[in-house]
Amino acid sequence: MRHHQKQQQVVAFARQHRSRPTESEARLWRELRGGALGVVFRRQVVIGGYIADFAAAAARLVVEVDGGCHAGRRVADARREEKLERAGWRVVRVTAEGVMAGVEAVVAAIAEAVRGRALR
Repeated sequence: MRHHQKQQQVVAFARQHRSRPTESEARLWRELRGGALGVVFRRQVVIGGYIADFAAAAARLVVEVDGGCHAGRRVADARREEKLERAGWRVVRVTAEGVMAGVEAVVAAIAEAVRGRALR
């Protein structure tokens, strides 16, 4: 498959997923949208052939919400994160369960990352 065709497929998938977020993604989006943290986040952003759940270009920050489907993808997720970081993006991973149990704490951690502090 040619690179252009693959890129078109990734963009189409991102567009489709944008209209059907998971419950945890929808909940986090309500907190991040509209520049609430001082930067503009976008949802389902294609970056280097990957789809980031949320990305703030001004802060070069990607936020990934890891749900059940990520359990068996640790190696692939680590490879993806490494490529994004080499391209100048910082990646913050949060769990879907964490978002559902306490979105305020997740948003506070993301806000710290936006301000440039390390997130652990």
